[in-house]
Amino acid sequence: MKMHSFDPSENFIENYKFLIGGILPRPIAVVGTKNSDNTNNLAPFSFFTGISAQPMIVAFCPLIRSSTGEKKDTVINIEREKEFSINMCTKEIAEKVNVASTELPYGQDEFIFSGLTPKDGDKIKAPLLSESPVQYECMLRDIINYGDTPGSGRLITGEVVKIHINQDTYDNGRILTQKAQPVGRGAGNDWFETKNPFQLDRMMKSQIQK
Repeated sequence: MKMHSFDPSENFIENYKFLIGGILPRPIAVVGTKNSDNTNNLAPFSFFTGISAQPMIVAFCPLIRSSTGEKKDTVINIEREKEFSINMCTKEIAEKVNVASTELPYGQDEFIFSGLTPKDGDKIKAPLLSESPVQYECMLRDIINYGDTPGSGRLITGEVVKIHINQDTYDNGRILTQKAQPVGRGAGNDWFETKNPFQLDRMMKSQIQK
């Protein structure tokens, strides 16, 4: 197999292209926060994963804006409020979630702009995404800063303090993938559906995911 190789210390734009093209499909965290004027903020992030089951910790990684070199509104809000929601993106709402990624002036509500619906949480003031079948209420645990130049990232971790799951996608302790129809991101403008999942038995003694 002939390989192309390059030094990632040279160009963050090339680095970004190879990250989004080589780590895929990436699940999407649709993150809800409160602005300083109490308006709502909503933004999708595809550098997103779970970290711990007990305590339940999730993480996402917003980058410094390449256009302005500034922090994203989501980061500013989380630094101030110490809380946020993470919501699953599905095929049904993907186009509206994509609209919510528009760089709007601070304080302009992405829920209103995209046509999505905010929902009150039980334990946080940050809005949840009503149309999402899986919603996590999160309290900030850590922010790790990897730089302040365009393309630099922050690792934001949150402890999940409440979960909400649409009953139609829930069965006997499991979230049903084909009912929820989550989508993921790829390189460029690529998105992924989850129409045809396949199963392989895990090679371990205890399979808690069954």
